[in-house]
Parts: sequence; structure tokens; C-alpha cells
Amino acid sequence: MTTEQQWLGAGGALVVGVALVALLLAVLARRRALRAEAALTRLAHRVAELESPAAPAAVAEPGSYVITALDASAEPAVVEARPLAQPIDGRLFADVVARETVVKAASWTHGLRRALSAESRNRIRFQVRQETRRSGRERRAEMKQALREYRARERAVREDVA
Repeated sequence: MTTEQQWLGAGGALVVGVALVALLLAVLARRRALRAEAALTRLAHRVAELESPAAPAAVAEPGSYVITALDASAEPAVVEARPLAQPIDGRLFADVVARETVVKAASWTHGLRRALSAESRNRIRFQVRQETRRSGRERRAEMKQALREYRARERAVREDVA
């Protein structure tokens, strides 16, 4: 088997791996979308219950006054009526989640390709070699210093005995 065939096999394995990861992410995104859709449905029912005429008015009417400070000289603030958020379709939510997943997968793939590029590997190899040489020089210097101290102690012991 030639080196070229080995590289092609490794590249094919990488593509299959990325495809499996993308499939797994899609399944997880679908699950998350279903859970979010169920939660959205529960919240919609809850909001409907709270807005029903039988429920007490918990939200201030538009144009009513709300206490925003305890300062007596402050004028009361007027609350503006805000429209409630509209529920979105489950397909739209799944589309948004799928797009986000695809963007994340694409950025992850780009980062991986950049990290495994020849330039990065060479830079890392160079830095590792530099660090190895530096630590070797440091270790030799420490060994020389330790030998000097040991020989000095030995000379001091011999001089004390004599």
C-alpha cells in the first residue's frame, strides 16, 4: 500500500468520522428541538391560563402607574403595554437549531483543519525541539552545580579530618 493510498484512507476515515459526528449532532439537535417545543407548548398553556378572564390582573393596565422609587418627589412612571411574544412554529425552531449546529460543526471542522495543517505541525515541532534543548541545557547546568557543591563539601570534610 502506497503512502498516497494510506493518506486517502485516512482522509476517508476522517470524512466518515465527521459525518458521524454531524449525524449525532443533528439527532441531539432534533431531540433538543422536541423538548423545547414541548416546553413552549406548556408555557403557552400557562400563559393562556394567566391571561384568561378568571385569572386576577397581575399585569398593570397600559397607562397605569407603577411605583419605581420611594422618593416622594418622583413622578410615577407610566407602564407601556408590550405585546406578548408569539410562539414560533416547531419547524422554524428546528431550522434555527439545525443551522446553529451546522455553523458550529463547520467552525469546528475549520479549526481542526487549521490545527492539523503542515504549518501548525512544523511550528509545534520547532517549539517542542527548542523546549527540549532548553531543558537539557538547564539539567546539565544543574548537574554541574550539584557536582561543584558535592566536591566542595567533600574537600571541606577532608580538610576538617586532616
